[in-house]
Amino acid sequence: MRNDEMAARRPLVIGCGALANELVELTRRAGLPAMDLTCLPASLHNRPERIPGAVAARIRRARAEGYDRIFVAYADCGTGGLLDRVLEDEDVARLDGAHCYEVYAGRAAFAALADEDPGTFYLTDFLARNFDRLVIRGLGLDRHPELLPTYFGNYRRVVYLAQTDNAELTARAEAGARRLGLTFERRLVGLGELAPAVAAFGRAA
Repeated sequence: MRNDEMAARRPLVIGCGALANELVELTRRAGLPAMDLTCLPASLHNRPERIPGAVAARIRRARAEGYDRIFVAYADCGTGGLLDRVLEDEDVARLDGAHCYEVYAGRAAFAALADEDPGTFYLTDFLARNFDRLVIRGLGLDRHPELLPTYFGNYRRVVYLAQTDNAELTARAEAGARRLGLTFERRLVGLGELAPAVAAFGRAA
């Protein structure tokens, strides 16, 4: 079978790089239909205005490669609805929700967390693993620690929405909370609504 014939038969998930580990687990898990996976750089989250264009370009490339069944594993992710405009034009669905925290926790559970304490900074496995690079160095706090109150003065706690029961990641997340001067909570949420969304796409395609 030629590669282009295979591509035409298999659905494709275009995912955020921050979800890459979880998407690999899902798309390779026994019991789900075969599907292909590609991820865009997680660094796009630092410039969310670039996400719609990057997703649109990847969809068009995928179609040129022969894919006609595509799902985008992004939430809105700070694009202010611009990603939805792209996906409407391309007739492609995405994850429900405003961001990955809502996807992982579940929409109702996340709303309850936000109502409980709006001053909450959220971490996922990806963010716990990359805390120093994305939070400390990414915000320049390694060079300008005096900016810590500016960025985090209105926060009171860190909630780690854990995908895995991993002691090392929990320790990293807790250390990150201490570094920010915030209280720490851990909620083991697993893959949340990501798993059923990918499974439904695979079975419907």
